Amino acid sequence: MSKRNFLLGKGERLTAAVIIKGGGAEKVPAYTVGEARRRLTPMISRASEALDLLPADACPGDRAVASVTLNPEYIAKSFFPGELLTALGLEQVGSRPRRVTPEQRSKGRQPEEAMTTELFVAGSRAAFRSWAGRIAQMDAASRVGSEIVTIEEVRAPTAQSKIKGTLPETGDVILEVVLHADEMSGEFGIVSSFSEFLKKRSISATLERRFYSGGLCFLEVEAPADRVPEIAQFSVLRAVRQMPALRMLRPVIRTAALAPQAIALPEAPAVDASIRAAIFDGGVPDDHAVSRWANPINATGTVTAHPDYLDHGLSVTSAFLFGHIDPAKPVPVPYCNVDHYRVLDDSPGQDPRELYEVLERIQSVLTQQKYDLINLSLGPVLSVEDDDVHAWTAVLDEHLASSQTLATVAVGNTGESDALAELNRIQVPADCVNALAIGACDSPDDVWQRASYSSVGPGRSPGLLKPDLVGFGGSMQRPFLTVGPEPVPTLRPVSGTSFSAPSVLRLGAGVRAHFGDSMNMLAIRALLIHCAEAADHPMVEIGRGRIAQDLEALVLCGDDTARLVYQGTISAAKYIRAAVPLPLAPLPGKVKLTATLCYTTGVDPHHPGNYTRAGLEPTFRPHAEHRKTAAQAHPISVPFFGRAEKGLTEEELRRDAMKWENTMHASRTFFGSSLKDPVFDIHYNSRLEGQNHSPANPLHYALVISLTAPKVADLYDQIVRRYATVIEPLRPVVDIPIRL
Repeated sequence: MSKRNFLLGKGERLTAAVIIKGGGAEKVPAYTVGEARRRLTPMISRASEALDLLPADACPGDRAVASVTLNPEYIAKSFFPGELLTALGLEQVGSRPRRVTPEQRSKGRQPEEAMTTELFVAGSRAAFRSWAGRIAQMDAASRVGSEIVTIEEVRAPTAQSKIKGTLPETGDVILEVVLHADEMSGEFGIVSSFSEFLKKRSISATLERRFYSGGLCFLEVEAPADRVPEIAQFSVLRAVRQMPALRMLRPVIRTAALAPQAIALPEAPAVDASIRAAIFDGGVPDDHAVSRWANPINATGTVTAHPDYLDHGLSVTSAFLFGHIDPAKPVPVPYCNVDHYRVLDDSPGQDPRELYEVLERIQSVLTQQKYDLINLSLGPVLSVEDDDVHAWTAVLDEHLASSQTLATVAVGNTGESDALAELNRIQVPADCVNALAIGACDSPDDVWQRASYSSVGPGRSPGLLKPDLVGFGGSMQRPFLTVGPEPVPTLRPVSGTSFSAPSVLRLGAGVRAHFGDSMNMLAIRALLIHCAEAADHPMVEIGRGRIAQDLEALVLCGDDTARLVYQGTISAAKYIRAAVPLPLAPLPGKVKLTATLCYTTGVDPHHPGNYTRAGLEPTFRPHAEHRKTAAQAHPISVPFFGRAEKGLTEEELRRDAMKWENTMHASRTFFGSSLKDPVFDIHYNSRLEGQNHSPANPLHYALVISLTAPKVADLYDQIVRRYATVIEPLRPVVDIPIRL
């Protein structure tokens, strides 16, 4: 057997805690306290007057919600005006990103439009009435008084500003209503107050189907379309829209006119039956040949299966079990079995209530069952929005944050829709930060590009760089081949991101089957991104690139390459130093260093602009002896992540957007002579609802680093020898053909 250089593990043994003192220049405010008082007093008075005009029952417990927009120079969590709000008897209940042109900038600079944060603050109407009078009495030297300068604008939201999208002019409509309410306040007051508010207006709504995530309550409400502006007067209502339809799952193409081509499925059982995988889709036909590896389950509440959606569910399942089937080769043995949950009813797309019904079924399964891998090739017909998080995204992200699950979500097939209206943007819930958003490319061969139908990014920030990856999804010229519905297995040509997503998840299953539990799902996610095939295509189209074409590209290293996996934890506000392994001898010529850092994070859906609670900030120090002065405690750093992410704008870089992205990936080339004991210093920032926070539990992370030195033919062996007692090759637990 020829020599095989397996992926290296135990990189966490090359990490250690390190103390790095931070600090920055003193903040120069855009306004003096006097200027802030003069600007804000009339705004606060107008907002208070508007809140006083609301009907009494629109303000449960006489509480109302207003918006406080921060000056763009004060969006960092350390500038949150928490003491000011507390002194006023107000509390933050949410926020969203907003673009404004401030009246002034600090240091006399010319005002320009910039992204900032709009806070939603709640309190009694009496508290808002007293604010305008109290602002003049606040001591400018106190923390409370000084926080006034952080505020750019105060206003009362109008009913019309809460209505999203367009609504029918007449007739009853199923609405999606979002309230500022966590589960405690929702169940013990706000939902019942909203119900009474509706009843007094002769609007009958059961409000039985609802979801909580973070500080939001998502409700299904049926009401006359012309009464929606009246409904939106309810003060703690954040947003209302017509309930989106469930994304229709029909393949982009299906050349059914072609004669079916018979194929032989493998006889062997799955490679690793201990791996637990789930697909949520349209079902699998009874007694089909794939049931040898796929367990069909009807989710609670489903009725008769629809033939079209059984076809779709079968193709999605085939893509996970076998990938794209090459008719010239034997069909590969599946890496694992899969539970296929049929979550769609008889006639999907016809019932406007089905969106929440399907989500309820998925949530029920995920709260009761533990899975290593899940795939979703369905969701709302709704492009991602920058200033709101949808219930599907919030519920899934919240589950994935607390589980060891690798999830793939199809980005949708709207890539050919109107780009100016952003209708071609990725579809919810592909904006989940704790899942891999998968688009489609048009070919598995060397020359490829985004499939024209594949929805494009960006996602929201954080989660800006979406899709994460693309995989072959088929095209008119080169369809994706799956198992057809006939009793005797045949090939079915299809195309769509519905099939690229489970095909990518299949490779994750292959890595797990190959190495067992020596790599957790977070590390596998990092590895899939790390080994993506980059190309000269925009990141908004392909993300980090096309998924590796086989297991060999993931689990083996060339002789001139060493790839190392780090799996560890880090405590809030702390630093760890991760050493990059190098051979003892100096490296000649140029060296390519690639790094991928991933972690799962808790989320705050009511704060879309501050959505992720955790942020890892890596700093690269290439040479241990390079310091500006002899007294400098740590080596000089150079940019690595962030500016290497070509999908980010200058404004996003200025806002430190990368600090809160939970997936980072970059490559840089160095001269070997410029590297000496290089390290990544990784700092764990934490926030809760956009404010400083220090959680007790450490954060799990996965880091993958590759070093390639074309002029060092035995780089892998040199590194293995040098670190023989520290890192080690990950040995396969089962002997499987890695080229499948």
